[in-house]
Amino acid sequence: MLHIIESDKTVQEIQKSFPQIVAAHKFGVLGEHDLKKKMNEKGIAFDRDCLVFEICNPGQAKKVLEGDMAISTVLPCRVSVYSEGGKTKIAALKPTALLGLFGRPELKPVAEEVEKAIFSIMADLA
Repeated sequence: MLHIIESDKTVQEIQKSFPQIVAAHKFGVLGEHDLKKKMNEKGIAFDRDCLVFEICNPGQAKKVLEGDMAISTVLPCRVSVYSEGGKTKIAALKPTALLGLFGRPELKPVAEEVEKAIFSIMADLA
């Protein structure tokens, strides 16, 4: 269900390169959430770096949404970059696993293409 890799880069270094790397794979960044900052703003002490990026390939999203609008509940795709145990990790839910929740096997090829692209993005980020 999860794909996690480690990086020698800092969370901030990955953050700087994120938009360009995602664009090279024909995805765009729809949003970026800094969980450490947001929790601290809400009065919750949280000291670990954690960024959640929402990414999308509009063409691929259109294909799955035309097949089943309920799939919108798991869009856009998310890639998390966080520090844990002194290491930087990059994590994403596997689109093929998420698609399995909807019982739409005819959309599996699209999910496989998206998953391959996300794994490549993650590897390039690392």
